[in-house]
Amino acid sequence: MHNKTATEIHKHFIDGTLSAQAICKHFIKRCKEVEPSINALILLLEERAMKQAKMLDEKKARGEEVGLLAGVPVIIKDNMHIKGEKTTCASKMLENYTAPFDATVTRLIEEEDGIIIGKSNLDEFAMGSSTEYSYFKNTNNPWNTECSPGGSSGGSAAAVAGLMAPLSLGSDTGGSIRQPAAFCGVAGFKPTYGRVSRHGLVAFASSLDQIGPFAQSVEDIALMMNVIGKYCERDSTSINEEEDYTKHLGDSLKGKVIGIPQHLIEYTSDEGKEHFVKGIEKLKSLGATIDNSISLAFSEYSIAIYYILATAEASTNLARYDGIRYGHRSNKATNLAEVYKLSRTEGFGKEVKRRILLGTYVLSSGYQDAYFKQAQKVRTLCIKEYKEAFKKCDFIALPPTINSAFKRGENIDPIEMYRQDLFTISANLAGLPAISIPTGLTKDQLPMGIQLQAWQKEDANLLNCAHQLEKSLQFSDLYRIPNIEVKRG
Repeated sequence: MHNKTATEIHKHFIDGTLSAQAICKHFIKRCKEVEPSINALILLLEERAMKQAKMLDEKKARGEEVGLLAGVPVIIKDNMHIKGEKTTCASKMLENYTAPFDATVTRLIEEEDGIIIGKSNLDEFAMGSSTEYSYFKNTNNPWNTECSPGGSSGGSAAAVAGLMAPLSLGSDTGGSIRQPAAFCGVAGFKPTYGRVSRHGLVAFASSLDQIGPFAQSVEDIALMMNVIGKYCERDSTSINEEEDYTKHLGDSLKGKVIGIPQHLIEYTSDEGKEHFVKGIEKLKSLGATIDNSISLAFSEYSIAIYYILATAEASTNLARYDGIRYGHRSNKATNLAEVYKLSRTEGFGKEVKRRILLGTYVLSSGYQDAYFKQAQKVRTLCIKEYKEAFKKCDFIALPPTINSAFKRGENIDPIEMYRQDLFTISANLAGLPAISIPTGLTKDQLPMGIQLQAWQKEDANLLNCAHQLEKSLQFSDLYRIPNIEVKRG
């Protein structure tokens, strides 16, 4: 059952072949079997999930209409709230924090009868590219458990790749869905900024954060987007426009123009170039034409821009964790100043501290104009450059990563780790939809992929382009994940 897509599982539930309880039991069993090898989960919601499944079977037995995700198990990143359950953000700071309300995505999934079976591991407060900055554990890549699954949504990507659930949610601030999707050989989609509500998502950098799905197929991603891609009055940045994300999935790519910024492709590895070219050749065979004249000069500065703006926003957003209102509180403090200082010193990990320090610096007196305001100006130029590029093409193709999955501990230098986001950050700066899909395996039998981007609010058309390319590449038919060691007891 765990080899089936979300769409197939939903159909089996609708036609009565499988009950929600049978589906739920199977995937919970699967999670327990492979979790010791992958370390994808922070929380397995077995009791809650089985209760939801029982209620869904009873609902169907009464002849009531069921939702778009009826019977489908879902795992969500542990920086999104489920009322009454822990939201830890993989941090000691929130180790014992219980969410007082549902995130909008949680509510929408359960309204459409999806069954949330667990919460996935991540880099602490979504700050990282390897899921090695989690307070609780390091997540492993199911294709090679000595390798990183990417980050910060590494747990969500590894859970889908390890067939622990057909669908999961991650958050993408600078590539944290697309990079782990590429490392783990699954599809990962970052929607247009505002397409999915951020209400109930613990903030990292509010002008960049976006929730999006992981799946084994683009069709399943479109299905999930039809559930979570809704207007939310609790999110001031939410787009108030209805969209059917499955409506274009059968459209031809003939006449579509794919833009390639050649000057950026040179930054990827030789194997990365091979897989990128493989994807482009498939697009050409589907009738698309290629335009190699696209220029995204400001994207070369995207890492510098991002690590000024994102850290500045993080410094502000994380100021609320002071040991007073909620979160970790030091028991060593003897006065109020020590409560603030020691609670944050003990509660935050080294990468979070690094980014808070950098963000505070660029916002400080004398440096705000020199760094933060200048970065905002370059971000505007980046958006304008994308707008001009999309006058010449329908989609832009880039590698999602500079290399395949690296071994855990390999990228110890923070600057080297930051380079992982070279091809993904610009889409966040411009608020664009972007998707990574797998193209094949390297000589070391690790997945690599291709990334497609579109202009703002062209999500449905982008998903169709990715869907057509995915069918042509046949990754899931040609490549099978190695058997994950099952540890019992």
